[in-house]
Amino acid sequence: KQWYQRRVAITAGEEAAITSVLKYGVGSCGPRGFYGTIDVHLLLEEKLAQYMECEEAIIYSYGFATVASAIPAYSKRGDIIFCDEEVCYAIQKGILASRSTVYYYKHNDLDHLVELLEIQATKDRKNPKKARVTNRFLVTEGLFINTGQITNLPRLIELKQKYKFRIFLDESYSFGVLGENGRGLTEFYNVDRRNVDMIVGSMEFSLGSVGGFACGSSFVIRHQRLAGQGYVFSASLPPLHASMVLKAMDFFNKDLFSKLIENCKFAHQALEMIDTITVAGDPLSPMKHIRLIDNNSEEALREICTMARENNLALTVASYNSTELFKKEKSTDCDSALIPLL
Repeated sequence: KQWYQRRVAITAGEEAAITSVLKYGVGSCGPRGFYGTIDVHLLLEEKLAQYMECEEAIIYSYGFATVASAIPAYSKRGDIIFCDEEVCYAIQKGILASRSTVYYYKHNDLDHLVELLEIQATKDRKNPKKARVTNRFLVTEGLFINTGQITNLPRLIELKQKYKFRIFLDESYSFGVLGENGRGLTEFYNVDRRNVDMIVGSMEFSLGSVGGFACGSSFVIRHQRLAGQGYVFSASLPPLHASMVLKAMDFFNKDLFSKLIENCKFAHQALEMIDTITVAGDPLSPMKHIRLIDNNSEEALREICTMARENNLALTVASYNSTELFKKEKSTDCDSALIPLL
């Protein structure tokens, strides 16, 4: 039954893409603000906004460029960003492009974040004039690609209310995974989405297409239509991909996400029973970071990946870009691990 449902979904997506190509052609031929907007773009933005229960949504033609464009659209030189040290490469590039002052806190260590916030609060009290014109942001992932861990969003919201900063949440890997209806971390924790200033997501993972989106209040999202570089200066999302996403979202349902979580838990428990490896990440995460206990070399990991592919199991060796590469301090080398793609 599950195989049949997947086959139906894939076939429906293919048919939607073919119909779109025949109607619109392959490309959109321009940026959204300059003859690149097509009706399926508007339909997709409306559907995403309704699904995420936000006022408005905006779509980008490339998932990486979404958060990398959204961050510098709001945070500028002189502003302050607090960021988890294990965020993905796209967030790191977005922060670098913003030219803002960045304070990295230890991974998922919100006590360390509080220390940094208190230090900044002390500086603000000493110079209230500067503090009044300084914007403060907190940027993090809902589900970390580099660790498979989940952010403690309720605690972040508490800190936001106390220290007055804006939360930008990257849900690229938690959208279509966490929550009863796959809406991500806000649904998973049952918190008001209005407490998160902007949610960013990708359509390249759970939706199996191309592009990304951001959603939130109309006030926040409309600013990106003028200041989001990946939106303003890039050709818009090809209509065939927008049509595929629209069709894929029709297959989102509670049973699908419930089964996914069951599979994640089962895989995590099974991997933990193997005494020659360690598995990192939350049991609910579909990304499992595996390391060999005795010889965690890249050569050994690649050999395992090759054997796995021969047995129809998709594994890949991962490389990690440390946030040290984006600091003025000495950079650290990137290590490797094994990630099963479930």
